[in-house]
Amino acid sequence: MKRIGIYLLIMISGLTSCGDLDINPNDRPSSETFWKTSEDINLALTACYGAMHRDLFSFSTPCWDNLTDNGYGQHAERQYGMTTNMVMGNIEPSSDGFISAVYTDAFADIATVNIFLDKLKKIDKLNDIIKKQYEAEARMLRAYFYSYLYRGYGEVPIISEPLNLETQYQEKKPMSDVYKFIMDDISFAIDNLPDQTYSESKGRWTKNAAKAYKARMILFTAYDEEGNMITNKMTEAKTLLGEIKGYALANDFSDNFNDLKQESSPEIMMSIKFLAPNTSSSADMWYADWLVVSPLINFLETFEMRDGTPGQPIPKKAGSKFLIDLEAFSNTSLADRDPRLAKTVFIEKYIINGSEYTGGNAKPTGAGLYKFLSPNLPPPFGYNTKSQQDWVIMRYADVLLMLAEAENELNGPTELVYKSINTIRKRALMPELPPKLSKEQMRNKIRNERRIELAFEGHRYFDLKRWKTAISVLNAVADAPVTYKFEKKHYLWPIPQSEIDKNKGKLVQNPDW
Repeated sequence: MKRIGIYLLIMISGLTSCGDLDINPNDRPSSETFWKTSEDINLALTACYGAMHRDLFSFSTPCWDNLTDNGYGQHAERQYGMTTNMVMGNIEPSSDGFISAVYTDAFADIATVNIFLDKLKKIDKLNDIIKKQYEAEARMLRAYFYSYLYRGYGEVPIISEPLNLETQYQEKKPMSDVYKFIMDDISFAIDNLPDQTYSESKGRWTKNAAKAYKARMILFTAYDEEGNMITNKMTEAKTLLGEIKGYALANDFSDNFNDLKQESSPEIMMSIKFLAPNTSSSADMWYADWLVVSPLINFLETFEMRDGTPGQPIPKKAGSKFLIDLEAFSNTSLADRDPRLAKTVFIEKYIINGSEYTGGNAKPTGAGLYKFLSPNLPPPFGYNTKSQQDWVIMRYADVLLMLAEAENELNGPTELVYKSINTIRKRALMPELPPKLSKEQMRNKIRNERRIELAFEGHRYFDLKRWKTAISVLNAVADAPVTYKFEKKHYLWPIPQSEIDKNKGKLVQNPDW
């Protein structure tokens, strides 16, 4: 890991022309002596993957659901997204949290990838097939970082090569151009990545994972401003998803998040790898002890009862609109509902290896996030806790859900739709969906299934935006400690003011900001 860090430093040093950085310390390889062997290139590519370890792209992804009707974030700190201000509509170009971090972090990582790609094309002593594969992996990483920029800000600069003092100020490009740039990178990746499964290429992009991610991005653009589906987009996504082979659901929903079982999961298609002590996160401390995410009562109520009937109302503490009545509802009450609920949240206390723990911080709703907690670390969790769960970017359940969505929008609730959804529900020990649902009824079932199955994996916010339901859904939230306010202009964030200020007039603000 130390060597990888050095190579990342070499790549990042290409972003500046300061004379001091041209000095080559005796204990550190320079950019002139590096980039000579296939091992050098592979380690540099690994450093590019290492950029995904930023909390924004990995273990803080559950915080994205604090922007939705799923959860609430009680901590007003940058690393958690400053989500409380965002859901209240208190967003400005000078806002911190996700508003600034997505922009600065994504472009920093894009710069790292661009340096790698620039160096790679100048190397002539590498097998052409391997060279194209490395380029494909790097371009897929770039597309991944750009996907956050596109879904957050819309119009952003397109940067495909390392910048220098003469090119450092860039104007933003139309959303259509940014989307095309992302699609071109992913298409190249699909054409040149190995046709392997996750088990054969852990932590690295493969052909099928790239196809699934491309489908995710297509579906983000597959609804018009009124929320009506766009036929050619749905068809394109369905075709890609139908080509994905070699994966299956894990036997247990939780196996995808248990650090000891992730390695053997047939469901994971792409993940960000962690391995303590060198590569660890603060996940267990954040979610178990600090209660960075507090699931909302309305989210809990979306889980059906065990017999498939709608979830019954959860009692609230007298005088409160958002706090669970802990005397009337506890962890044992979860057993009456869809089993995924007890594997996603805990009520007041979490249970690890048969022992109960309460965590350190207050629980605004009485519920906490259990889904990602390690069953292999001894609570209580603190600064010395080194969490090593891999953070899943793509899993097969999402492929089935996307396939069901596209097929239903195109052809209604066909056998393919029922099979895709019921496969997931069967794994969860839930009854199959009732027959003869209408297209609209099935749409609602699919969307709720996504909300339940993929909860706190960072999808809900983008789902609400792409379905064009964010205004109606978020403004109806009535069980949070704050009042939600989502306006039309919030579909696109403001460009951080700090970026505009230092770009000498080339970078202009988004409309309405």
